[in-house]
Amino acid sequence: MTNALKKCSANETAACCCVDVGTIMDNTDCTASWSQLYETRQQAEAMLATLTEKARQVESDPCVIEARFSEQAGGVLLEADFTFSCQAETMIFQLGLR
Repeated sequence: MTNALKKCSANETAACCCVDVGTIMDNTDCTASWSQLYETRQQAEAMLATLTEKARQVESDPCVIEARFSEQAGGVLLEADFTFSCQAETMIFQLGLR
């Protein structure tokens, strides 16, 4: 019989084969990125406003938002990075977009 703990790369407890949250969320990935093409700049700006509102609902400390608009053949490309103070907020933000 093989020990189940040896098969997993994450740190697990022997009692329930549960993964320690610190193994998954170590605050190294606090930025969520968004990239999408819109027909008009107005649509892209409206989406940025929606995303900004969602970020503000999640943040404990101010989220740093860096947005870029670029003209493309098919419209306007919105690229935005949302950097939160902790990885949990980043994940909550990302899950809220689904």
